[in-house]
Amino acid sequence: MSKEFDCPKCQSKMENGFVLDCAKRNLVSHWVAGPPQQDYWLGGVKAPAAALEITTYRCSDCGFLESYAW
Repeated sequence: MSKEFDCPKCQSKMENGFVLDCAKRNLVSHWVAGPPQQDYWLGGVKAPAAALEITTYRCSDCGFLESYAW
């Protein structure tokens, strides 16, 4: 979902993008409610089914980042 925003720091236009998660594979980061739960079999954190993709906006002037989970 793409929206138009002005930067809250300098009022320039924000551009739509995403944060690339390169831990094991190139994935778009996701937001999950609650604290992380350790996955003892695979290591790392359990990946629940209910997760929201994170959209990040970057200011074209000052570089400020603001993220939203839609």
